[in-house]
Amino acid sequence: MAFKFENLQVWQKALELTNEIDILTKSFPKEELFVLTAQIKRAADSVVLNIAEGCTGQTNAVFKNFLGYALRSAIEVVSCLFIAQKRKILNDVDFKKLYDEYEALCKMITSLRNTLS
Repeated sequence: MAFKFENLQVWQKALELTNEIDILTKSFPKEELFVLTAQIKRAADSVVLNIAEGCTGQTNAVFKNFLGYALRSAIEVVSCLFIAQKRKILNDVDFKKLYDEYEALCKMITSLRNTLS
């Protein structure tokens, strides 16, 4: 692997989840395309991108900041999931699965942040 971030389990998990979000949003109604669909996809992608950007050639302090951005973006995804559920776009089973996966991802991000001095 050419880049340091590729070895991070947290980055790999975030990449997996952003793909799941992309697949999920293909079933969202067309009227949500420029609203909820775009928002949740940007937020999910942002998690992956901030982890990668922060870990490559940065100090631990800078990496911690980027992990904070990634964490906030992950929370944004969770909020979007709640909105999708309320709008009856997302069923309870899919909501619970993604909610649990993002909860685990947030714990991974937080744990990594806590290891950096």
